[in-house]
Amino acid sequence: MGGCSRRAGRAARKRRQKCESTVQSVSLCHQLPYVRLMKFLHQRGFTSALLQPALFTDTGRGLQTLKTIKPGQLVISLPEHCLLTTSAVLNSYLGQYFKSWKRRLSPLLALCVFLVCERHRGEASDWLPYIDVLPATYTCPACFPDDVMAVLPTSVRRRAAEQREAVREIHSSNQDFFGSLQPILSRPVEEVLTYEAVRWAWCSVNTRSVFMSQPSNDFLSGEDVYALAPFLDLLNHRPDVQVKASFNDVTRCYEIRSVSGTLRYQQAFINYGSHDNQRLLLEYGFVAPGNPHSVVYVDTDLLCDVLRGDRSLNQKIKFLKGNNLLHNLTVSSEGPSWRLMTALRLLSMPQTLYHQWKAVLLGQAVCEEREEWSIRTAKTLCQRLLQDTHTALDKISDLLRQRDQSVREQLDVVRSLRLEERCILGRCLEVLQGMMKHPDEPLTCQPDVDTVS
Repeated sequence: MGGCSRRAGRAARKRRQKCESTVQSVSLCHQLPYVRLMKFLHQRGFTSALLQPALFTDTGRGLQTLKTIKPGQLVISLPEHCLLTTSAVLNSYLGQYFKSWKRRLSPLLALCVFLVCERHRGEASDWLPYIDVLPATYTCPACFPDDVMAVLPTSVRRRAAEQREAVREIHSSNQDFFGSLQPILSRPVEEVLTYEAVRWAWCSVNTRSVFMSQPSNDFLSGEDVYALAPFLDLLNHRPDVQVKASFNDVTRCYEIRSVSGTLRYQQAFINYGSHDNQRLLLEYGFVAPGNPHSVVYVDTDLLCDVLRGDRSLNQKIKFLKGNNLLHNLTVSSEGPSWRLMTALRLLSMPQTLYHQWKAVLLGQAVCEEREEWSIRTAKTLCQRLLQDTHTALDKISDLLRQRDQSVREQLDVVRSLRLEERCILGRCLEVLQGMMKHPDEPLTCQPDVDTVS
């Protein structure tokens, strides 16, 4: 977690406060699951006089301030005993199974198995008060069925498929270890540690854990930086909020300290980092409205399709890749990114000027005709992306009428992402139109091209 690099101005704060005044909230602190959660945490040394669980009309569950939080004030101090880490797993009834297994397993698997087994134990579980307030379903792409995956933007869909495959691999490659746990399960292991159960646990860890480096041990293998933080993980993300979050080695607590403060009875937020909405959807399963970091990605396949008439395209793509300029090609509401325009300027060069390619990547200007070609190509890319977005929104509308509630929640998140992309692409096209010096004249510069789409 980290703060934004700049603070919002007075006008932005006034707009935010006006918006906050229209948000309705209902306290959850008297509902039995949250009563049990607070009792569980209190027994482990945590109390909260500043925040209470609440349901908000704009974000769903979150934490509401009971008092005004001042800039620099400590918001949450969650004792180490309240954190679910691999140390807690290794010290539990599961510890002997991990310690004696023939190969060292990952910290992520340890936490996933623990969550599934604790949910299976029900009332016998010490961690049940926490398990009971975890979401039963998630809206991150690892949970998406194929028809929802199909309406994601291309770049997100590819990474979502990798994410889903990674979860399947975790489940399929650890069947022998799961089988060793049968003595502690009251039902057949294949009915408890199912793919769906492991996926639920994986999403719980991936979307809700905080970064907390654990000391190395002789029983687990790989980076051990996950900690599940009950109550604290009810804090929602907002891009313009600044907080300081870390584990305090002196107090042995995970602490959240506000930078800008929060008014009484408002929702308290944290900041997961300067992530665009594609990243937020992939990692956390939500989209942040008005996210200043949001962009639309230009996929390499789209770039190649638009420029497929260029006879030297393969050589140029290889050159861009070798110079690390073929990823993170984006457009925003302010226009195409520097990386995209630099790549397009390189792509505007004919093979006969190969000796100048490196200089273009280093910032050397191209002639007016090649600059105009680059701008028009960026415009074509935006138009193609916008067409894809409109098609996806139409498909989403159809799916929303057909699918059940859990899938509709997933579709709503994807729809929010697509609607934002539509706005970004529309604004970017306006910027590009303004950049064109001769919008009505035909192109005179075509780099090694027979036909350009």
